Amino acid sequence: MAHVRSFKTLGLLAFFLIFSLVAVSQSLAQAGFAKKSSKIGSQPAVLGPDDPATLIQNKLLSQIKLTKATDDRTDIVTAGDIVALNKDGLMMCSSVSTYAFNNAYDNGVLTANPINGANPNAAMQGAVGQAVTSAVMNHFFGSFGGIASSALNSATAHPAAPAPCTSRKFLAGEKFWVTEVTAQPDGVLVSLYSDPYSDVRYYGEIKFFFPAGAAPEPAAHHRKGSAPPVTRVAPPVDDFLKTVAELITVVPADDQSNQPAPADSVAAAAPLTPPAQLTDIAPPPPPPDVPPPTIALCQTKDQVIASFGQPVKAAKLGVKEIYYYKEMKVTFTSGKVSNVD
Repeated sequence: MAHVRSFKTLGLLAFFLIFSLVAVSQSLAQAGFAKKSSKIGSQPAVLGPDDPATLIQNKLLSQIKLTKATDDRTDIVTAGDIVALNKDGLMMCSSVSTYAFNNAYDNGVLTANPINGANPNAAMQGAVGQAVTSAVMNHFFGSFGGIASSALNSATAHPAAPAPCTSRKFLAGEKFWVTEVTAQPDGVLVSLYSDPYSDVRYYGEIKFFFPAGAAPEPAAHHRKGSAPPVTRVAPPVDDFLKTVAELITVVPADDQSNQPAPADSVAAAAPLTPPAQLTDIAPPPPPPDVPPPTIALCQTKDQVIASFGQPVKAAKLGVKEIYYYKEMKVTFTSGKVSNVD
Protein backbone atom coordinates (compact mmCIF):
# COMPACT_ATOMS: atom_id res chain seq x y z
CA MET A 1 0.00 0.00 0.00
CA ALA A 2 2.86 2.36 0.87
CA HIS A 3 4.40 1.63 -2.52
CA VAL A 4 1.14 2.56 -4.25
CA ARG A 5 0.94 5.86 -2.37
CA SER A 6 4.57 6.61 -3.21
CA PHE A 7 3.93 5.75 -6.84
CA LYS A 8 0.93 8.08 -7.03
CA THR A 9 2.88 10.84 -5.29
CA LEU A 10 5.54 10.59 -7.97
CA GLY A 11 2.81 10.65 -10.60
CA LEU A 12 1.34 13.83 -9.10
CA LEU A 13 4.76 15.48 -9.14
CA ALA A 14 5.16 14.45 -12.78
CA PHE A 15 1.72 15.95 -13.51
CA PHE A 16 2.72 19.37 -12.17
CA LEU A 17 6.09 19.20 -13.90
CA ILE A 18 4.46 18.52 -17.28
CA PHE A 19 1.90 21.25 -16.64
CA SER A 20 4.78 23.71 -16.13
CA LEU A 21 6.65 22.50 -19.21
CA VAL A 22 3.58 22.81 -21.43
CA ALA A 23 2.90 26.33 -20.13
CA VAL A 24 6.51 27.38 -20.82
CA SER A 25 6.37 25.79 -24.28
CA GLN A 26 3.17 27.68 -25.01
CA SER A 27 4.70 30.97 -23.90
CA LEU A 28 7.74 30.42 -26.09
CA ALA A 29 5.58 29.53 -29.05
CA GLN A 30 3.51 32.67 -28.59
CA ALA A 31 6.70 34.72 -28.32
CA GLY A 32 7.88 33.30 -31.62
CA PHE A 33 4.46 34.00 -33.10
CA ALA A 34 4.60 37.65 -32.07
CA LYS A 35 8.17 38.09 -33.29
CA LYS A 36 7.57 36.72 -36.77
CA SER A 37 4.21 38.38 -37.29
CA SER A 38 5.67 41.88 -37.22
CA LYS A 39 5.95 43.81 -40.44
CA ILE A 40 9.36 43.92 -42.07
CA GLY A 41 11.39 46.92 -41.12
CA SER A 42 8.76 48.24 -38.71
CA GLN A 43 10.08 50.06 -35.68
CA PRO A 44 8.22 51.22 -32.56
CA ALA A 45 8.74 54.93 -33.10
CA VAL A 46 6.33 57.85 -33.21
CA LEU A 47 6.96 60.19 -36.13
CA GLY A 48 6.12 63.87 -35.85
CA PRO A 49 4.14 65.84 -38.47
CA ASP A 50 7.34 67.47 -39.76
CA ASP A 51 9.33 64.24 -39.96
CA PRO A 52 10.55 63.63 -43.54
CA ALA A 53 8.90 60.18 -43.54
CA THR A 54 5.56 61.75 -42.56
CA LEU A 55 5.87 64.36 -45.30
CA ILE A 56 6.49 61.59 -47.86
CA GLN A 57 3.49 59.64 -46.53
CA ASN A 58 1.23 62.69 -46.80
CA LYS A 59 2.41 63.40 -50.35
CA LEU A 60 1.67 59.82 -51.41
CA LEU A 61 -1.77 60.00 -49.79
CA SER A 62 -2.49 63.18 -51.72
CA GLN A 63 -1.74 61.36 -54.99
CA ILE A 64 -3.25 57.93 -54.26
CA LYS A 65 -6.85 57.56 -53.14
CA LEU A 66 -6.95 54.65 -50.70
CA THR A 67 -9.30 51.69 -51.02
CA LYS A 68 -11.20 50.41 -47.99
CA ALA A 69 -11.72 46.64 -47.74
CA THR A 70 -14.01 44.71 -45.40
CA ASP A 71 -12.54 43.51 -42.10
CA ASP A 72 -12.36 39.93 -43.38
CA ARG A 73 -10.76 41.12 -46.64
CA THR A 74 -13.41 39.42 -48.79
CA ASP A 75 -14.64 42.51 -50.63
CA ILE A 76 -14.22 46.24 -51.18
CA VAL A 77 -16.23 48.79 -49.19
CA THR A 78 -14.93 51.95 -50.88
CA ALA A 79 -12.95 51.86 -54.10
CA GLY A 80 -9.87 54.05 -54.43
CA ASP A 81 -7.22 54.35 -57.12
CA ILE A 82 -5.76 51.49 -59.15
CA VAL A 83 -1.99 51.08 -59.28
CA ALA A 84 -0.02 49.12 -61.87
CA LEU A 85 3.06 47.04 -61.09
CA ASN A 86 6.15 47.97 -63.11
CA LYS A 87 8.43 45.05 -62.18
CA ASP A 88 8.01 41.28 -61.86
CA GLY A 89 8.11 39.41 -58.58
CA LEU A 90 5.62 40.97 -56.15
CA MET A 91 4.21 38.30 -53.81
CA MET A 92 0.83 38.39 -52.06
CA CYS A 93 -1.07 36.01 -49.77
CA SER A 94 -4.71 35.03 -50.26
CA SER A 95 -7.21 37.13 -48.31
CA VAL A 96 -7.99 34.20 -45.99
CA SER A 97 -4.35 34.03 -44.89
CA THR A 98 -3.60 35.41 -41.44
CA TYR A 99 -0.70 37.51 -42.70
CA ALA A 100 -0.01 39.70 -45.70
CA PHE A 101 3.03 38.79 -47.77
CA ASN A 102 5.92 41.14 -47.01
CA ASN A 103 7.99 42.56 -49.88
CA ALA A 104 10.90 45.01 -49.77
CA TYR A 105 12.01 47.53 -52.38
CA ASP A 106 15.54 48.70 -51.74
CA ASN A 107 18.04 50.26 -54.12
CA GLY A 108 15.92 49.39 -57.16
CA VAL A 109 15.49 45.71 -56.22
CA LEU A 110 12.16 44.06 -55.30
CA THR A 111 12.58 41.21 -52.80
CA ALA A 112 9.89 38.95 -51.32
CA ASN A 113 10.33 38.17 -47.62
CA PRO A 114 10.06 34.38 -47.17
CA ILE A 115 9.13 34.66 -43.47
CA ASN A 116 5.42 35.37 -43.26
CA GLY A 117 3.21 34.30 -40.37
CA ALA A 118 3.59 32.58 -37.04
CA ASN A 119 6.27 30.31 -35.62
CA PRO A 120 5.87 27.11 -37.71
CA ASN A 121 6.87 25.01 -34.67
CA ALA A 122 4.17 26.45 -32.41
CA ALA A 123 1.44 23.98 -33.32
CA MET A 124 3.87 21.06 -33.10
CA GLN A 125 5.06 22.17 -29.65
CA GLY A 126 1.49 22.29 -28.37
CA ALA A 127 0.64 18.88 -29.82
CA VAL A 128 3.73 17.19 -28.36
CA GLY A 129 3.09 18.70 -24.92
CA GLN A 130 -0.48 17.45 -24.89
CA ALA A 131 0.53 13.95 -26.05
CA VAL A 132 3.14 13.64 -23.30
CA THR A 133 0.67 14.88 -20.68
CA SER A 134 -1.96 12.31 -21.74
CA ALA A 135 0.55 9.45 -21.70
CA VAL A 136 1.89 10.21 -18.21
CA MET A 137 -1.53 10.84 -16.69
CA ASN A 138 -2.95 7.61 -18.11
CA HIS A 139 0.07 5.64 -16.90
CA PHE A 140 -0.09 6.84 -13.31
CA PHE A 141 -3.81 7.43 -12.80
CA GLY A 142 -5.61 5.06 -15.14
CA SER A 143 -9.05 6.16 -16.30
CA PHE A 144 -9.04 9.13 -13.92
CA GLY A 145 -5.79 10.20 -15.52
CA GLY A 146 -7.51 10.31 -18.90
CA ILE A 147 -10.12 12.72 -17.56
CA ALA A 148 -7.49 14.86 -15.82
CA SER A 149 -5.22 14.98 -18.86
CA SER A 150 -8.15 16.09 -21.04
CA ALA A 151 -8.89 18.92 -18.60
CA LEU A 152 -5.21 19.89 -18.49
CA ASN A 153 -4.87 19.86 -22.29
CA SER A 154 -7.96 22.04 -22.58
CA ALA A 155 -6.53 24.52 -20.09
CA THR A 156 -3.16 24.69 -21.84
CA ALA A 157 -4.31 24.23 -25.41
CA HIS A 158 -2.17 26.15 -27.85
CA PRO A 159 -3.98 28.81 -29.89
CA ALA A 160 -5.13 27.70 -33.31
CA ALA A 161 -2.35 27.91 -35.86
CA PRO A 162 -2.64 30.90 -38.19
CA ALA A 163 -4.05 30.32 -41.65
CA PRO A 164 -1.13 29.58 -44.00
CA CYS A 165 -0.21 31.88 -46.84
CA THR A 166 -1.49 30.71 -50.20
CA SER A 167 0.63 33.00 -52.34
CA ARG A 168 0.51 34.37 -55.85
CA LYS A 169 3.31 36.04 -57.81
CA PHE A 170 2.34 39.27 -59.58
CA LEU A 171 4.08 40.37 -62.75
CA ALA A 172 4.69 43.74 -64.39
CA GLY A 173 1.49 45.20 -65.84
CA GLU A 174 -0.86 43.62 -63.28
CA LYS A 175 -3.02 45.97 -61.25
CA PHE A 176 -4.35 46.20 -57.71
CA TRP A 177 -5.56 48.60 -55.01
CA VAL A 178 -3.75 50.49 -52.22
CA THR A 179 -5.35 50.18 -48.77
CA GLU A 180 -2.79 51.88 -46.55
CA VAL A 181 0.36 54.04 -46.64
CA THR A 182 2.36 54.08 -43.39
CA ALA A 183 5.43 56.17 -42.62
CA GLN A 184 8.22 54.42 -40.70
CA PRO A 185 11.63 55.69 -39.56
CA ASP A 186 13.46 53.72 -42.25
CA GLY A 187 10.95 53.87 -45.10
CA VAL A 188 7.30 53.80 -46.12
CA LEU A 189 5.05 50.72 -46.01
CA VAL A 190 2.38 50.41 -48.74
CA SER A 191 -0.42 47.87 -48.24
CA LEU A 192 -1.99 46.31 -51.34
CA TYR A 193 -5.19 44.41 -52.19
CA SER A 194 -6.04 42.65 -55.45
CA ASP A 195 -9.17 41.93 -57.43
CA PRO A 196 -10.32 38.28 -57.47
CA TYR A 197 -8.26 35.73 -59.38
CA SER A 198 -10.38 32.56 -59.73
CA ASP A 199 -12.57 33.97 -56.92
CA VAL A 200 -9.55 34.54 -54.64
CA ARG A 201 -8.36 37.99 -53.59
CA TYR A 202 -4.77 38.58 -52.46
CA TYR A 203 -3.11 41.11 -50.20
CA GLY A 204 0.45 42.08 -49.40
CA GLU A 205 2.84 44.85 -48.40
CA ILE A 206 5.77 46.65 -49.99
CA LYS A 207 8.33 48.34 -47.74
CA PHE A 208 10.03 51.12 -49.71
CA PHE A 209 13.29 51.61 -47.84
CA PHE A 210 15.06 54.95 -47.59
CA PRO A 211 18.64 55.06 -48.93
CA ALA A 212 21.19 53.47 -46.61
CA GLY A 213 24.31 55.04 -45.12
CA ALA A 214 26.76 54.26 -42.30
CA ALA A 215 25.86 55.88 -38.98
CA PRO A 216 28.80 57.79 -37.43
CA GLU A 217 28.71 56.25 -33.93
CA PRO A 218 31.57 56.06 -31.40
CA ALA A 219 33.85 53.06 -31.89
CA ALA A 220 33.09 51.90 -28.34
CA HIS A 221 29.60 50.99 -29.45
CA HIS A 222 30.91 48.39 -31.89
CA ARG A 223 32.63 45.11 -31.43
CA LYS A 224 36.14 44.98 -32.77
CA GLY A 225 36.18 44.22 -36.49
CA SER A 226 32.40 44.63 -36.90
CA ALA A 227 30.87 46.93 -39.49
CA PRO A 228 29.18 50.10 -38.21
CA PRO A 229 25.37 49.98 -38.12
CA VAL A 230 23.45 51.11 -41.17
CA THR A 231 21.00 53.97 -40.88
CA ARG A 232 18.32 55.03 -43.32
CA VAL A 233 17.91 58.67 -44.28
CA ALA A 234 14.73 59.99 -45.89
CA PRO A 235 15.51 61.69 -49.22
CA PRO A 236 13.66 64.76 -50.56
CA VAL A 237 9.98 64.05 -51.08
CA ASP A 238 10.06 64.30 -54.89
CA ASP A 239 13.08 61.99 -55.10
CA PHE A 240 11.33 59.33 -53.05
CA LEU A 241 8.17 59.61 -55.17
CA LYS A 242 10.33 58.75 -58.17
CA THR A 243 11.55 55.67 -56.30
CA VAL A 244 7.96 54.58 -55.63
CA ALA A 245 7.06 55.22 -59.28
CA GLU A 246 9.82 52.81 -60.34
CA LEU A 247 7.71 49.98 -58.90
CA ILE A 248 4.08 51.15 -58.85
CA THR A 249 2.23 53.91 -60.66
CA VAL A 250 -1.40 54.96 -60.58
CA VAL A 251 -3.43 54.04 -63.65
CA PRO A 252 -4.60 57.14 -65.58
CA ALA A 253 -8.22 58.09 -64.96
CA ASP A 254 -9.44 57.33 -68.49
CA ASP A 255 -8.23 53.71 -68.14
CA GLN A 256 -10.16 53.17 -64.92
CA SER A 257 -13.36 51.79 -66.47
CA ASN A 258 -11.50 48.89 -68.09
CA GLN A 259 -9.38 48.01 -65.07
CA PRO A 260 -9.91 46.22 -61.75
CA ALA A 261 -9.42 49.44 -59.81
CA PRO A 262 -9.44 53.33 -59.83
CA ALA A 263 -6.50 55.70 -60.46
CA ASP A 264 -4.40 58.93 -60.27
CA SER A 265 -0.77 58.29 -61.09
CA VAL A 266 2.01 58.69 -58.49
CA ALA A 267 3.92 60.18 -61.41
CA ALA A 268 1.61 62.91 -62.72
CA ALA A 269 -0.34 61.91 -65.80
CA ALA A 270 -0.02 64.09 -68.89
CA PRO A 271 -2.89 66.60 -69.11
CA LEU A 272 -5.50 65.99 -71.77
CA THR A 273 -5.29 68.22 -74.84
CA PRO A 274 -8.35 70.51 -74.87
CA PRO A 275 -10.47 70.33 -78.03
CA ALA A 276 -9.87 73.04 -80.60
CA GLN A 277 -12.32 75.93 -80.43
CA LEU A 278 -14.85 76.10 -83.26
CA THR A 279 -15.14 79.43 -85.03
CA ASP A 280 -18.55 80.94 -85.55
CA ILE A 281 -19.96 80.45 -89.05
CA ALA A 282 -21.58 83.53 -90.54
CA PRO A 283 -25.11 83.05 -91.89
CA PRO A 284 -25.41 82.96 -95.68
CA PRO A 285 -26.35 86.25 -97.33
CA PRO A 286 -29.98 86.65 -98.46
CA PRO A 287 -30.69 85.63 -102.02
CA PRO A 288 -30.36 88.54 -104.49
CA ASP A 289 -33.31 90.42 -106.02
CA VAL A 290 -35.75 89.22 -103.37
CA PRO A 291 -38.28 91.97 -102.68
CA PRO A 292 -38.79 92.83 -99.02
CA PRO A 293 -41.88 91.35 -97.39
CA THR A 294 -45.06 93.45 -97.41
CA ILE A 295 -48.20 93.49 -95.35
CA ALA A 296 -51.70 94.60 -96.33
CA LEU A 297 -55.07 95.00 -94.69
CA CYS A 298 -57.29 91.92 -94.53
CA GLN A 299 -54.32 89.52 -94.71
CA THR A 300 -54.71 86.51 -92.48
CA LYS A 301 -52.42 85.64 -89.58
CA ASP A 302 -50.93 82.80 -91.61
CA GLN A 303 -50.04 85.17 -94.44
CA VAL A 304 -48.35 87.58 -92.06
CA ILE A 305 -46.41 84.80 -90.37
CA ALA A 306 -45.35 83.44 -93.79
CA SER A 307 -43.88 86.87 -94.67
CA PHE A 308 -42.45 88.02 -91.32
CA GLY A 309 -42.16 84.88 -89.24
CA GLN A 310 -43.39 84.33 -85.72
CA PRO A 311 -43.91 87.51 -83.67
CA VAL A 312 -41.75 88.38 -80.69
CA LYS A 313 -44.90 88.26 -78.59
CA ALA A 314 -48.66 88.24 -79.05
CA ALA A 315 -51.59 89.69 -77.06
CA LYS A 316 -55.31 88.95 -77.38
CA LEU A 317 -57.96 91.52 -76.46
CA GLY A 318 -61.46 90.20 -77.16
CA VAL A 319 -61.93 89.90 -80.94
CA LYS A 320 -58.61 91.68 -81.47
CA GLU A 321 -55.18 90.05 -81.44
CA ILE A 322 -51.91 91.98 -81.65
CA TYR A 323 -48.63 90.60 -83.02
CA TYR A 324 -45.49 92.46 -81.91
CA TYR A 325 -42.48 92.45 -84.24
CA LYS A 326 -39.20 94.30 -83.72
CA GLU A 327 -40.15 97.21 -85.91
CA MET A 328 -43.95 97.04 -86.13
CA LYS A 329 -47.17 96.06 -84.42
CA VAL A 330 -49.89 94.24 -86.37
CA THR A 331 -53.51 94.24 -85.16
CA PHE A 332 -55.89 91.50 -86.26
CA THR A 333 -59.67 91.80 -85.96
CA SER A 334 -61.56 88.55 -86.35
CA GLY A 335 -58.36 86.94 -87.67
CA LYS A 336 -57.52 89.52 -90.36
CA VAL A 337 -55.16 92.54 -90.44
CA SER A 338 -57.03 95.66 -89.39
CA ASN A 339 -54.12 97.95 -88.51
CA VAL A 340 -50.32 98.17 -88.84
CA ASP A 341 -48.21 100.51 -86.67
